[in-house]
Amino acid sequence: MVINWNIISKILGSLLFIEAFIMSWCLVMAFVFEEDDVLAFLMSTLLTFGSAFVFLYFGRKAENALSRRDAYVVVTLVWVVFSFFGMFPFLIHGSVDSFTDAYFETMSGFTTTGATVIDDVEALPHGILFWRSLMQWIGGLGIVFFTIAVLPSLVGGSVKVFAAEATGPMRSKMHPRLSTSAKWIWSIYVLLTLACGLSFWAAGMEWFDATNYAMTTTATGGFSTHNGSTVFFNSNTIEYLAILFQFLAGINFTLLYMSIFKLKVGAVVRNTEFKLYLTTILIATALIMYLLITRLHYNYEPAFRSALFQVVSFITTTGLSNDDAGFWPHLTWVILMALMFMGACAGSTTGGFKCVRISMLIKVLRNEFRHILHPNAVLPVKLGDQSVPQGKLVSLLAFFTLYAVMLLFTTAVMVVAGQIDIINSLTISLSLISNVGAGLDTNIGPQMSWADLSIEMKWACSVLMLVGRLEIMTVLVLFTRSFWREN
Repeated sequence: MVINWNIISKILGSLLFIEAFIMSWCLVMAFVFEEDDVLAFLMSTLLTFGSAFVFLYFGRKAENALSRRDAYVVVTLVWVVFSFFGMFPFLIHGSVDSFTDAYFETMSGFTTTGATVIDDVEALPHGILFWRSLMQWIGGLGIVFFTIAVLPSLVGGSVKVFAAEATGPMRSKMHPRLSTSAKWIWSIYVLLTLACGLSFWAAGMEWFDATNYAMTTTATGGFSTHNGSTVFFNSNTIEYLAILFQFLAGINFTLLYMSIFKLKVGAVVRNTEFKLYLTTILIATALIMYLLITRLHYNYEPAFRSALFQVVSFITTTGLSNDDAGFWPHLTWVILMALMFMGACAGSTTGGFKCVRISMLIKVLRNEFRHILHPNAVLPVKLGDQSVPQGKLVSLLAFFTLYAVMLLFTTAVMVVAGQIDIINSLTISLSLISNVGAGLDTNIGPQMSWADLSIEMKWACSVLMLVGRLEIMTVLVLFTRSFWREN
């Protein structure tokens, strides 16, 4: 048999136990606030626990070893299955009244896209709001990666699974054992979330809002507990704190580990990808600030704050907002779209193409121009002191091609469907495949809902969010003929 379904069933069952356990935290939250979502979380938790036993029963004879094929199947299925069971609190409570909308909302949560079909989130009970934020926080570094950190024995062949779920073309290891590296990275993630939550609380947020915004900010997800995102708080301090923690969450977590635990700040400053990330933010902020001052007559500080907030939010694919970019000059849309495509650093919680790939593409193009003048020259591509293997460059170009084809294809599908014009189809496709969740028009913008899309469009968007989160190859390889052949 090409695929070992027994081990896949066993892993899915084990992971569903973890999802049920996480749901039980929301059940406690529902009890604390004594709202009408207690039954929804009780039933959802029991249903998920029961299904976990069923999966474990079918995988009871499995050996704890995965092939590379099994790893790709299990990673894709984990995100699909987690989203399926994660939607039950919405459906049972009635927060969302259709299967399609509930699945869209849950997939958007776990993939940290942040697109929502719920028009009035302030009407939701605290347990549901907490579940939305918790989904994004777990999905920030990856569902399977979370499991490798907490219970590495549950995922046999964890290196293969990590390779299928991890973001970015280059893998940097902090420790020979992947499970130890995962624990260190999750420690940094937890530390960043706690620091963010305490900062928000000190700046005037209530503890519940501070907790939720901390989870969605460090996960670069963007779900909010208020309809107006951070505008609700009317606090410059909160906005600047949100900028800071979105920026930090966009840095490679291995670099954060080096700077925090090893005190090697110079390693961060000298890193090629980080320098491109920081330079892009500074240039884009300056350009948009200039346009806001000259075209819309903003004052200097509000122009700087709004420009910096939107730039950091879009490049880190968070989707939080302190202004409505839909009313900004169209040139700012082009800049923000470029940032959506680019994304922040690999090895972070962000989506997008990633700065490291942009840096590699620039170096490849530069070498090609040099080859025209010096055909016999050997010109390696280097990131810092590290030479990039030729195989990685081939993968890079294949990934870039697939990224562009996916964007064009989904844009064409949306245009043919007749519901959205070509400009908004492109921005929505780019927003979903980059896991940003914010459009740039005044109908589907950062402070608006995606509820008006047709059922077919919502399912297409759900698939696009998953493909974007798993960086295309992991999902699309399942649809190749060679994947399912015995040899």
